[in-house]
Parts: sequence; C-alpha cells; structure tokens
Amino acid sequence: MTDVIVVGSFVQDHIWRLDRFPQPGETRRAAAFYSGPGGKGFNQAIACARQGVPSAFVGALGDDALGAAAQRFAETERLPCRWQIHADRATATSGIFVDRDGAPMNVVQLDANEALEPAFVVAQDDLFAGAKLLLLQLENGIEATRAALERATRHGLLRVLNPAPVRAEADAALLALCDVITPNETEFALLLDQLAGVQVAADDLARSGDAALHALARRLGVPTVVLTLGAHGCFVSHADGAWCSDEAACYRLAPERVEAIDATGAGDAFSGALAAAIVRFAAQPFRAAVRYANRVAALSTERVGTAPVMPRHGEVAARFMHALG
Repeated sequence: MTDVIVVGSFVQDHIWRLDRFPQPGETRRAAAFYSGPGGKGFNQAIACARQGVPSAFVGALGDDALGAAAQRFAETERLPCRWQIHADRATATSGIFVDRDGAPMNVVQLDANEALEPAFVVAQDDLFAGAKLLLLQLENGIEATRAALERATRHGLLRVLNPAPVRAEADAALLALCDVITPNETEFALLLDQLAGVQVAADDLARSGDAALHALARRLGVPTVVLTLGAHGCFVSHADGAWCSDEAACYRLAPERVEAIDATGAGDAFSGALAAAIVRFAAQPFRAAVRYANRVAALSTERVGTAPVMPRHGEVAARFMHALG
C-alpha cells in the first residue's frame, strides 16, 4: 500500500563547494566536489519515505548510465518507482555551487523530465487509487503535472504542490487543483506577479507582518499556503473553511537552531517531510506537521548533498527530543 505518491523529476546533481561565488570571467578553485542523485521530485520522495511513510515515485529517465544509477539508488532505498525511460532523451543533470554560508546557486538541464507523458502518469491509476496524498513540483512538463493533479482529484487525494521552479504555464487553473502549496519567498513573489498582478520584493517578505502575508497568500486562490522563509522559518495561511484542523487562519513558525553548511536540499526536505507528516500525524493539527517538516529541513542543512543525505525519522526524533511520534 502506498500512502504518498510523488510525481516529479530526477536530476543527477553535481555540487561544488566554494569560499565565494566567482565574478564574471573569474576562475575559482573549489574546496570540494560531490555528485549524486537529486532533483526536486526525487529528493522529496526520498525525504518522505525516510519518515517511515509508504511512498512511491513516478518520473522519467534517459536510457543511459545516469538513468541506470538512479534506478539502482532507488532500489537501495526500497523506494518503489515507475520510470518512463526515453531512448532519445538524456537523464537530467544540474550544476550546484554552494558558498561558505551554505547558500546555493543552481543551474539545471531537465531533459527527460520534460518528456514525462501525461498518458504515462494516467497509466499509474493503481497507485492513485490506494493513496492518500499526491506531492508535485514543476520540473516536469506542465501537462504531466496537470494530469497527476486531475487523477488525484478523481481519487480524492490531498494535493500538495511545491511550485518550483515557477513556470509561465503554471496558471490559476492549475493552482485551483491544489490543496496546499509550499513556495519559498522568490516563488511566492513570482506567483503573485504572474497570477494576481501583485508585485512584492521577495527579500522583504520575512519582515512583513502576518496580516499582510496572509492577505497576499489569499490572492493565490489555494486553500493552504505554506511560505518557507529560510533562516526565518515559515508562514502558514489558510482560507476560511480550509481542509485542515488548525484553529488559527495564519501563523508563523520559527526555524530550528542548527549548524547549517548547505541549504541546497532544504526546501525539498521540507516539502517531502510535510507530505509524510500530514499522513503520519493525521490526527494532529496541521501546525504539528509543519513543525515536523521544519525540523527535517533544518537538519538537512547540516549535510552536503541532496537525496542521499535526507534525514530519517529516527534522526529527527533523536535530535529534537520534543519531535512528534
């Protein structure tokens, strides 16, 4: 039985650690290099599964060595996957540069991910029929994403979208199919501009008052918006009569204290852990699931890498003695 389905991207990450980012035309020596499995969808699927919640991943690969390595890694994680293999596309790759403060700069070639076909997603109906929650991102073709949301709607799943990266094709009709979205500050600002014609400075959002953030979130037409604010924690906004059991319409949660060295996969850790916590702690208020996701994301920043270093539930419980469950 699968509780959470993640339809999303796989990307082979190539990560360089630097003392600072180079200037245009400058060559800098890297302090360290790492390559491993990643991609927003796959990272989130691993993060979700490592919280002890039965999960499955649906994605696309090239018929190449990186694609074969992705399949082997998923098998070692015991993560059930439904792969669409493309002979004429390469497995996606990324270049990620991380400075001394742990801030990442990313470049990605999505390749096979954008060839994930809506018909392939629809063909996984058996997964949707038995699941409780669908988790998505925007690193696949938009029609495959839409097909997954429509299939989840048909089967009554809770629908969670991490709108990253924001795409021009992500319209109001797409967001209307979602129950929860988890943008960061930049993605939130882009969505407001794109869908509501409202311009805000992403850098100012963490300093905005709760009432102002709540009003902005309500412009997006999604029942629940979880705005991740990096070192400033996160902000939650619910519409009137939203699906969840929180008493407050909006609130802010502070970040956990950790020794961060690499924030590359923190957003993925948050979204994957949130999906898991919604299922695992279904009897508790939504705030408890967000707090748990905050802890998983914080712990992930103490490690270099993405999918392979996603924290496990036991590690989170051991680190935060007051962790859930």
